[in-house]
Amino acid sequence: MRLSQTAIALALALLAAAPLRAETKPAPKPAPEAQTGAQTGTEGAGTQNAGAYLAARVAAAESDYRAALGWFTLALQSDPDNPQLLDSAVISALAVGDFDSGAAFAEHMAKLGQRSQIGDLALIAAKAKAGDYAGLLAAQNDGRSVGALFDQLVAAWAKAGQGEMSDALATFDKVADTRGLEVFGTYHKALALASVGDFEGADALLSGKSKDEIKQLRRGLLAHAQVLSQLERNPDAVALLDATFKRGQDPAVDVLRARLVAGEIVPYDIAMDAKQGLAEVFYTMATALNGEAENGYTLIHSRAAAWLRPDHTEAVLMSAALLNDLGQLDLAAETYDTVPTDAPEFYLAEIGRAETLLASDRADAALEVMQALAKRHPDLLAVQSTYAEMLRRKEKFEEAVVAYDRAIALLGTPTQQNWSLFFSRGICHERQKRWDQAEADLKRALELSPDEPQVLNYLGYSYLELNKNLDEALSLIQRAVAARPDSGYITDSLAWAYFRLGRYEEAVKPMEAASVMEPVDPIVTDHLGDVYWAVGRRLEAQFQWRRALSYGPQDADAARIRRKLEVGLDKVLADEGAKPLEGVKAAQNDG
Repeated sequence: MRLSQTAIALALALLAAAPLRAETKPAPKPAPEAQTGAQTGTEGAGTQNAGAYLAARVAAAESDYRAALGWFTLALQSDPDNPQLLDSAVISALAVGDFDSGAAFAEHMAKLGQRSQIGDLALIAAKAKAGDYAGLLAAQNDGRSVGALFDQLVAAWAKAGQGEMSDALATFDKVADTRGLEVFGTYHKALALASVGDFEGADALLSGKSKDEIKQLRRGLLAHAQVLSQLERNPDAVALLDATFKRGQDPAVDVLRARLVAGEIVPYDIAMDAKQGLAEVFYTMATALNGEAENGYTLIHSRAAAWLRPDHTEAVLMSAALLNDLGQLDLAAETYDTVPTDAPEFYLAEIGRAETLLASDRADAALEVMQALAKRHPDLLAVQSTYAEMLRRKEKFEEAVVAYDRAIALLGTPTQQNWSLFFSRGICHERQKRWDQAEADLKRALELSPDEPQVLNYLGYSYLELNKNLDEALSLIQRAVAARPDSGYITDSLAWAYFRLGRYEEAVKPMEAASVMEPVDPIVTDHLGDVYWAVGRRLEAQFQWRRALSYGPQDADAARIRRKLEVGLDKVLADEGAKPLEGVKAAQNDG
């Protein structure tokens, strides 16, 4: 669930996010011999330990935060007042989740009179952790800033922490009165009111003009349900949950709903005091930034939320997912492992851990995790669909079909968002040469999402490969190209449709375009050779076939290409019992 694009854009502008690197390859860990690195100056850095500095730069560029922290710390031993080293050390420490070290580096920078947005963030997080609300406000008065929106929300919660609720609410109102940021101010003001027991006031805000955007926040919905329960309005809370969440698909929501249905007055726990409110500020910012800013910058906010509130499972899961996306698989796995096994969201941690194992080329271990999870949660769609997807990705198509069957059985009445389950199961059937079942699934996917280019292309191309329904195939693929004109694979399908229909001259232009978009794909290049052969450009065809061989095609495809180079495409088609290269009417090829 995401905030609106308007809110995100304004949040990004007011946050003024500092750039971070977001590469994915791991870098070497600091080695003992690095301590004997060159002691000459490093141009532009001012550090005396050039070896450590350069290694730190490499690690930071590759988002290997743990290694970078070690190297920057080592470099600082010989140049402790270097502002660039200190700032980079702060970033690395916060990304690792070591806010104590990050705050220490930032404090040293402050003593030296150096300023840094990330350093200010580290100091703010440290003061929030200590409950030093006066210190937070003093830091802002001293010019410490992360961004206007963030600063105002922090100031409001700090005032609440000092018992100055009227001033706190006025500050929240200032945010809520800013066009496009209403949801931020309203949401946090509602949490603040609930934290002091004003549930009527919180409900009024959560039910007000920003309610639609607040409903996009999972925690906003949970907070509202808890507030309604505190007002002894459990039926309204159940109705709120049922309007958004499908039963059986979010264990935490199911647990909450069961308690509400049983008549229990559910306690409010989203932000019970100012410290938890400040944690929620970091998490709200991370939610707004996620997918819009660089992953490294978003990570620092989610890490801060989890540091301030270790039971903030959503923040922990977001941090782990971001680390996984950044290629920091060990750190991601360690972060997933911090989610307690009795947490309702533990299944999400296990899914994340399995994805991390898969990314680490440990497919068998990943599938073992998902198999156990699927047995433990037979009625949880996210688990069953993820397990099916992993099996499909590892080309275990028969097992994947069984898992997809279980997932689809949980849907009830499928909706537009479920198209991918039918599409993926259709792929598995097609790979197992069960065409009737594959076709039925692909058509069902199109019924749910008629303009999905992946499905249009896959069904159309399958018809081409079967040499049937060629007119329909061309129509499907033309729709796919209209939706995704920048896709080389879909453009290749269009050219191949013309080829199959005997419209060879029309095939040349799109096939050449596909080759430009996918210049080293063996299938596209092989197809280009066939098209050139069909229009009489024999030498160019042979050149493209040789290129295709150099791109590592499948063994069967490679053997066929070599045969074409030996005897030509016409002879290969004749040996295969295919129609010769001549004008072909689609009706003659319909099966």
